[in-house]
Amino acid sequence: MCQIAIRVRGIGKRYCIGERLQYGGLRHRLEGALRAPFRLLRNGNGNKSKTSRQEIWALRNVSFEVSSGEVVGLIGRNGAGKSTLLKILSRVTHPTKGSAEIFGRVGSLLEVGTGFHPELTGRENVFLNGAVLGMGKKEIARKFDEIVAFAEVEDFVDTPLKHYSTGMMMRLAFAVAAHIEPEILLVDEVLAVGDIAFQKKCLGKMSDVVNEGRTIIFVSHNAAAVTRLCARCILIDRGELLKDGPTYDVMNIYLRSGLATTSLREWAPEGAPGDEVVRLRAVRARSTDGESAEAFDIRRPVAVDVIFDVLQSGTVLTPNLHFFNEEGVNVFITHDIDPTWRGRPRPAGRYVSTVWIPGNFLAEGTFVVGAAITTMAPVNVRLYEREAIAFQVVDSTDGDSARGDYAGHLPGVVRPLLEWETTYDSHPGSEQFPYTAAAQGGQRQ
Repeated sequence: MCQIAIRVRGIGKRYCIGERLQYGGLRHRLEGALRAPFRLLRNGNGNKSKTSRQEIWALRNVSFEVSSGEVVGLIGRNGAGKSTLLKILSRVTHPTKGSAEIFGRVGSLLEVGTGFHPELTGRENVFLNGAVLGMGKKEIARKFDEIVAFAEVEDFVDTPLKHYSTGMMMRLAFAVAAHIEPEILLVDEVLAVGDIAFQKKCLGKMSDVVNEGRTIIFVSHNAAAVTRLCARCILIDRGELLKDGPTYDVMNIYLRSGLATTSLREWAPEGAPGDEVVRLRAVRARSTDGESAEAFDIRRPVAVDVIFDVLQSGTVLTPNLHFFNEEGVNVFITHDIDPTWRGRPRPAGRYVSTVWIPGNFLAEGTFVVGAAITTMAPVNVRLYEREAIAFQVVDSTDGDSARGDYAGHLPGVVRPLLEWETTYDSHPGSEQFPYTAAAQGGQRQ
């Protein structure tokens, strides 16, 4: 019988909009006493305020168990309640209803960078942040060189953090968090740090943690990472547990239900991915008639548009798209080779780059598309939105796709409709194999 590491029973968490949090300390009690007369005047000499508080249930009746050594993915759209659940499990906040039992030492990677101070050096922040995460001084000292090397900040370790770039600070924060050694690890979207190379490095580190046999609950919007790390997945939406089961099944439901990204994604100028040179404004999948769609006939072409704004002239920019299937497998990567802009600096302005995927190419299923814009000499990733959009490809039962007359499940990430040629001999009396003569006539140059 497997030993239980986490047991959650009927967890519910309620928040009241506009309600002040009461911490119970002396200072907060004194503040409350001093403000009381003013509240009475504001509310009409003791009458209740006419403004009623609005209650929101971040979690409702969530129950599950996690066995020791199990790695469980926790997925759902933004605001579903994932982070709230991890905060309850890590004792950052308490549930309104239900209970959560933890059997073992817990480490939480809830917000990378918590406990960092800009006036302290990188070295001092490693010790400070490590202490916040529950590491002892000797343990931090023993792992210090490994942490700094992992973060790739050796030359700046004695520089105050306020002089670090955002990427450097996030790398150092993740490096500290990734080197704690609890029995149970709660991870909340910590892989979304740094550039693509460092994200791969982070994913490799997480894989090492998984191989060490620790119990992990892993929250991420990165479908490929969840599929790679987790055998089991829990889907939460609007605070309720919708599905608990094998990762492939749960992820498929998540992508098909519309809870994940859709076939059209747009960004406002102030929040658009990118930098001072280029900003991503939209990504969409559409049919030949120009309409965005969630599902496409496998026999028909699919267009994917990348809309971006170049803010500063003079940089050679290459849009590229990364296609993943619902199992997290990288199906292919394609980049813009339009000779109009290949190797040429782009002037400032709005650009729409479109790639066409031919019909009878992708297999049936859900595909997640990541969008990036890079420079090539040297290679520099200006922006990368890993899960920009998602769409479905639906196979036909008419018999004129690669499926033919077969109605069962066909595996594979692509499903091309290929030409076949057959030769026939009504008198196969010769000992000579038929491909030595007849088949050679069908060869293509």
